[in-house]
Amino acid sequence: MASTPVIETKDLVAGYLPGVNILNGANFFANQGELVGIIGPNGAGKSTLLKAIFGLVKVREGEINLNGESIANLKANQLVARGIGFVPQNNNVFPSLTIEENLQMGLFQNPKSYPERLEFVTSIFAELGKRLKQRAGSLSGGERQMVAMSRALMMDPKVLLLDEPSAGLSPVRQDEAFIRVSEINKSGVTTIMVEQNARRCLQISDRAYVLDQGKDAVVGTGRELLNDPKVIGLYLGTLGE
Repeated sequence: MASTPVIETKDLVAGYLPGVNILNGANFFANQGELVGIIGPNGAGKSTLLKAIFGLVKVREGEINLNGESIANLKANQLVARGIGFVPQNNNVFPSLTIEENLQMGLFQNPKSYPERLEFVTSIFAELGKRLKQRAGSLSGGERQMVAMSRALMMDPKVLLLDEPSAGLSPVRQDEAFIRVSEINKSGVTTIMVEQNARRCLQISDRAYVLDQGKDAVVGTGRELLNDPKVIGLYLGTLGE
């Protein structure tokens, strides 16, 4: 008997404005410990899917389940308490606060666990541990992304939602971001990543989805999608070089 997915959406319809749907029946799931990538053209609903899961977009139809229980339209703080972390693409750090203060913001529900969680986070992002008193506003884009992911990890999430972690980064910083995402996943955190760098996303994903017009258009392992002529031709351009 197949195990219940950790996180799952069924026929999900959601949007921002009344009468305007961005997701139009999206089906998605991630099993325990998987790294699942989500790619697709601009406007396909990739980020909206993550925001709907995290309670930031109104769900109009369909289901969102966490370990088989409905979480549709719960508030973000309720989802954090259930073990879901979310790293948005933009405005994902508090620039006036230090790195340490940003990390502490991730522990509002369990501040006593700070030493333990800090040790875990700095095992992945070692350079942050040496710069805890530095203000986040003075960091580069790649460094801010590390702080944002670290703050989400301070909450000890079982599921981590990442919205385009490589966006706006230099090629070197992009590679570094993908390495860290893989390390986070290997620590046991089920990881769901929306990403515009399709090749790198598929290379590190256990499974992946192509979203188009708010629905899942193609599903397979990362390797399968890397070599799928339809995916290459319609969505990834010269990916098959």
